[in-house]
Amino acid sequence: MKLAFFDTKPYDKPGFDEHIAGTDIEIKYFETRLGEDTVQLAKGFDGVCVFVNDTVNEKVVNELYDLGVRVIALRCAGFNNVDLKAAADLGLHVVRVPAYSPYAIAEHVVALMLSLNRKTYRAYLRTRDGNFTLNGLMGFDLHGKTAGIIGTGKIARILIQILKGFGMNILAYDIYPDAAYAQSAGIKYVSLDELYANADVISLNCPLTAENTHLINADAVAKMKPGVMIINTGLIDTQALIDGLKSGKIGSAGLDVYEDERTYFYQDKSDKVITDDKLSHLLSYNNVLVTSHQAFFTREAMTNIVTTTLENCKDFFEKGVFDNEVKA
Repeated sequence: MKLAFFDTKPYDKPGFDEHIAGTDIEIKYFETRLGEDTVQLAKGFDGVCVFVNDTVNEKVVNELYDLGVRVIALRCAGFNNVDLKAAADLGLHVVRVPAYSPYAIAEHVVALMLSLNRKTYRAYLRTRDGNFTLNGLMGFDLHGKTAGIIGTGKIARILIQILKGFGMNILAYDIYPDAAYAQSAGIKYVSLDELYANADVISLNCPLTAENTHLINADAVAKMKPGVMIINTGLIDTQALIDGLKSGKIGSAGLDVYEDERTYFYQDKSDKVITDDKLSHLLSYNNVLVTSHQAFFTREAMTNIVTTTLENCKDFFEKGVFDNEVKA
């Protein structure tokens, strides 16, 4: 079994090389991303292994099929970069890693929340310059505050458990509310409007879909409490976020995802000018903390990504079983 591995990063190879030792899996690593200009690199391979910023549109899918590729293995949970219908029409199978470590992502949300609240990132920079003043560093007790959690899947439930440990009240929204879970966890499902009006901190924990793109827009921001903290805003209209920050309606924001991140995230652009005006604007605010889509990035999560991706490929070629197949 030969896999063409696209968008390779230095931390990818050790884990995959270790786990293919002694197997019949052969991996060719390419640093370039998969796209219309690079798809010919997949010639002679049985499958391709891709990540979130690879482009697997209809044209790429058709060319992959013509080149003999029969499986697209996503080493991630998201699949919005793949034309699933085009793949299904050709009988080309798409598999993914549905969960790496929900603890990793939930804990990163809390890290952003605490850092923004207590301004530890600003304090770190100050003390390195010999500035030990406290001006501008005041935060608030999380205890007794209300967290609004949008989406109550695995990650959100771990996050809720952590936040309840701080003594926070939880308001939740989900298009499929789970009454049994709400009762056992001691939380309350509410409408989005009620969540916006009462939450001191809002965390979005939903996968990006066509239906929830810009779930948080100018109208939603207008309904929020003044000074609200927003975390993980992959579902927000960036301009609405900027306007909310400028007006003070949004007190702070922690972003591990960005709606136009493909050009920058996972790459070193430190010697370049950031030409994305919205991203540049966000980076200029001292009450915004941006991390480069790293919430998943723990040893445990990477191990899960490696093992699940390889098991998906083995199941496909050896058993014809598709436990983690994504269908149109």
